[in-house]
Amino acid sequence: MFDWVVKNFGPLKHVPVLPHVFDAFLKMISLFQHKHLLDYVDDIETEVCSWQNTSVSVHKYGGIQFNTYNRELGHIHGNGLLDVLFSREQKLMLMKQYPVQDHHVFKNSGWISFKIKTIEDKQIALELLKYAYDLKPCPSPHGRG
Repeated sequence: MFDWVVKNFGPLKHVPVLPHVFDAFLKMISLFQHKHLLDYVDDIETEVCSWQNTSVSVHKYGGIQFNTYNRELGHIHGNGLLDVLFSREQKLMLMKQYPVQDHHVFKNSGWISFKIKTIEDKQIALELLKYAYDLKPCPSPHGRG
């Protein structure tokens, strides 16, 4: 359903509030279809926020966005779809190591999509976000530590 809506109604993502309403709808569906998914997303949020200089915000197209130094690490939609941006080379390497897919919209980019369904998927999502976190340049001359 998510892919069908994105494909057929994608331009509506620019209508104020509409992506957030859709994402809330996805969360409600997830609550009934994948009862542990929201717990996994909460666990991911807690872990990522424990990393130095990270924060969480609302993603412009719905879901929660993870940031470091005010730059996006990735975001999770209400249906458990994690999107993370890497270079194209890193993306190809990750696609060999992890069960990640091309981004659901931006196929020929560095964006990957990963569907969180199980507790094992939660761990993979954390690994992908940690990898993105470790790649982000630190603006401070003193590093993250």
